[in-house]
This record gives sequence, structure tokens and C-alpha cells, in this order.
Amino acid sequence: MLEKLKEEVLEANLALHRYGLVVFTWGNVSGRDRDTDKLVIKPSGVSYDEMKAEDMVVVDMDGKVAEGSLRPSSDTPTHVELYRRFPGIGGVAHTHSPWAVAWAQAGADLPCMGTTHADHFNGTVPCTRPLRRAEVEADYEQNTGTVIAEAFAELDPLQMPAVLVAQHGPFTWGSDAMDAVINSVVLEETAKMGAWTRQINAAAGSIPQYLLDKHFFRKHGSEAYYGQEAKRRS
Repeated sequence: MLEKLKEEVLEANLALHRYGLVVFTWGNVSGRDRDTDKLVIKPSGVSYDEMKAEDMVVVDMDGKVAEGSLRPSSDTPTHVELYRRFPGIGGVAHTHSPWAVAWAQAGADLPCMGTTHADHFNGTVPCTRPLRRAEVEADYEQNTGTVIAEAFAELDPLQMPAVLVAQHGPFTWGSDAMDAVINSVVLEETAKMGAWTRQINAAAGSIPQYLLDKHFFRKHGSEAYYGQEAKRRS
């Protein structure tokens, strides 16, 4: 079942390790198959050095295992909730990459301080509110998805494919599993740049809206003109 998607999700998970976004067994990536409305996700606690495509777990949109001998990632309910809340996405990634985690642990939004950020994220990357005790003690992972969706009440998840979960870490998403990983890589780099910028100038703020709009929309949407047509991400 979903053999091609298993290969894609395996490669996306291995890319997290290749790009230095995870250590040990931290992190996970999933991909969604729209035809069957099922998702493929990394198994829980399996080393990246040992993972194979057949280890990937197929789950339905209730989070129940549809195929696989291993337990799916413990973050599966968060992934499921994000697919439910953001129907336009096809992949989700979660890491504990240090610079993005630092902003999340500080409970701070990541402002768009430069054009590198603006090329990928349309504005400030939001940090969620902390989960309440009751939300942690019951359905913790699903409630993580719920507070993410809450933070996006007035945001377009297709133009802001990233979030910082307070006191936890980043989640990103995209058109497919590898696109979600690309957004994780970019988020980590912009989080690092933002932290360094604030060290140099603690008063540094967001770039003007006209510059943000120019950089974001030259790469995204119907009027995009950056890159070659076949490879353009929109």
C-alpha cells in the first residue's frame, strides 16, 4: 500500500538527518495520499541509520494504523490534526532543530527581519500559546495540532508553512513531504539569522511590508517570476 509514498517519506525523513536538523531519533515527516486520504509517517523511535521504506507506517485520518508492523511516530495525532485543519497541505515535518527551538522556548514569534525570510514565509512565523495542563494531560499530541490551528486563525497556512510551538519546537508543512522538509531547513536558517541579528541590534524589527511583498510574491503565487517554470514553488 502506498509504496511510492513510503519511499518519498523515507527520503524526506533521511533529509532531516542529512541537513542536520535532527539527532538520535528526534523528528518526523509524513506525507498524505489524497486519493486514499491516508498518510505515511516515520515509525516511532527507529534510528535514521536503520530505517527502510517498508518501516514507514500507513495511518488513516483517525490516526489508526492501516498498514505497518511498527508503531507510528508519537506525533502522529499532531500530523493528523494539521491535515484536517489545513486541507491544502500534503506533507508535515517536525524537528527539534536548535535555533527554531530556541525561539519556541522563548515563547517568541520569529519576525521577518530580512529578505531571506521573506522569500519563503509571508511575514512573522507565529509562536503558539503554551498548552494548558489539561491539554497536556489529555490528548497532548492532538491538542498540539489544535493550538497550532488556533495560531493560524487569521493566517494562510499555504503562505506561512511554519509554526513554533511554545516550549516545544517547530512544525512545518508543504505540498508534499520533501517540501515540508525544505521549509524546516529554511526555518532553521532564518531562526539562526534572526537570533544573530538581535544580538547585533536588539532593536531590529521587521522589514517594511513593500519589501516583504516583493520578495514573497516574486517566488509564490500566480504572478511569481523567480526561477524556471517547471521548478517554481508556488
